[in-house]
Amino acid sequence: MLTLLLPLSPAKAAEIGNSITIAIQSSKTLMVRPFEPVEYDIISAYHAVYESLVELDDDYLPQPCLAESWEESASGKTWTFHLREDVRFSDGTPLTARDVVASAEYIIAKAKDENIADHGFYQNLNRFVDSITAKDDYTVVVKAANGRTYYGLLYQMTFPVVPAALVAEDNPPGSGPYVITEFHAGERMWLSANTNWWKAQPQIKEILFTFENTSSAVVESYEFAQVEACFTRSVAGAQHKTGANSLTMSYRTNQLECLYMNNNASELTLEVRQAIRCLIDKNKLISTAYLSLATPTNFPFYPGTWMYNDSLDSSFTLDVEEAKRLLAEAGWEDSDDNGVLDRVDSNGDLKNLHLRFYYYEEPDNDVREEAANIISAALAEVGIECKITAMTLSGLQERVKSGSFDLALIAFAMDTTPDPGFMLMSANVKSGNYCRYKSSKMDELFSSLRKVTSQEEYRQKLMDIQYQFYQDCPFVCLYFRTGNVITRYMYTACRDIREYELLRGIESFFTR
Repeated sequence: MLTLLLPLSPAKAAEIGNSITIAIQSSKTLMVRPFEPVEYDIISAYHAVYESLVELDDDYLPQPCLAESWEESASGKTWTFHLREDVRFSDGTPLTARDVVASAEYIIAKAKDENIADHGFYQNLNRFVDSITAKDDYTVVVKAANGRTYYGLLYQMTFPVVPAALVAEDNPPGSGPYVITEFHAGERMWLSANTNWWKAQPQIKEILFTFENTSSAVVESYEFAQVEACFTRSVAGAQHKTGANSLTMSYRTNQLECLYMNNNASELTLEVRQAIRCLIDKNKLISTAYLSLATPTNFPFYPGTWMYNDSLDSSFTLDVEEAKRLLAEAGWEDSDDNGVLDRVDSNGDLKNLHLRFYYYEEPDNDVREEAANIISAALAEVGIECKITAMTLSGLQERVKSGSFDLALIAFAMDTTPDPGFMLMSANVKSGNYCRYKSSKMDELFSSLRKVTSQEEYRQKLMDIQYQFYQDCPFVCLYFRTGNVITRYMYTACRDIREYELLRGIESFFTR
């Protein structure tokens, strides 16, 4: 396909300081519901309209937003948040503790409702909060749920706040830098500067989102100069590079891709799992299958952040000879010279090292099929035979949950709070730890993590968890998927551009 990138005309350049038009994929959003978004990029739009008690900075650390300060007591069982007293919603009404409480209670009630299928984007708040009350107009008291009396609770305080009387209404007022002045499902959404915002007025006064039905249509609308920017996770966006008339900003998503290994499978002992880890060429997978739209990671934490243990990165190297050594240590050899490793099992029978390898594919690309083939070929080089089978998402979920698999390419949507206990604690084999990994040491690490209330202590526990993950190799973390903001000019000074917050910083960006 011919890519047409038009240079900016002087007239277009003159408009940059006032407005921006952005193409996004949206066909499912029928109304403005900040607590129940159903599409990725719509959440970024909401983020410019609705504020929260706490916001996350470029280091992914909690910082004051609607709450100007907070403190914990009773070893993290109680957290008290002190609100700013100069905040008004876009309709001019003051924001008080009652609005915060009503917003949180709406989210929690939806999360607990067994009669509905969609429990809302912020449903995990229910796992962290036992109760939330207003001590007075500007003081919110949060009682932490059992087992969640820790620093991680602050990350859950990033839910949007709307007026108490309007929590269940369409397009409720927010307190952020912009207000949604126009919305047409399937067509467009218009954001204008909030004249009641408690900070300095944004220089970019208007943001127009145009909605496209497909990811390819999003990119095409940018290529044919119908918009000034677009948000895309599609590999079609990988062709765009930063140049004289176009800027590509990579953003990180919370989608962690893994090579899952069934720890209950007799073939997948610790040595075999470690050997497989030595055979995975993540850079090849990313450059070939994902067209570089992914960031390699060794742990279920985003690399380059304060929570990531990069001191262990040198231990995760591509090493075929080490893989062969580990396999031999586990008793696997090619005794019949057929190219497949084997060993005698407990019944005295010769058993080949044969693994069932499943994957599911996303509707608009075949990246996992290519990744599965690359991994399978690497394993075959040392005598590990894989039977690759494509499945539907529901089919793979059933296989993984029942333990009827050996290897699987799967993805996790990681929570805002940096705490992957759901996939690593022994007690969670039916709710996330589908690889059947069991470690009393890891269980104790997570138990202690969920009791610390300072960032320094929290970080040290995360370092220890990652070391144990390296030692036990329950599965292989491959990469976090990334997306691209393709734009004709810069609109943010933030260095950590992340999914759901792709407009972060636009309200304070200085334009010339």
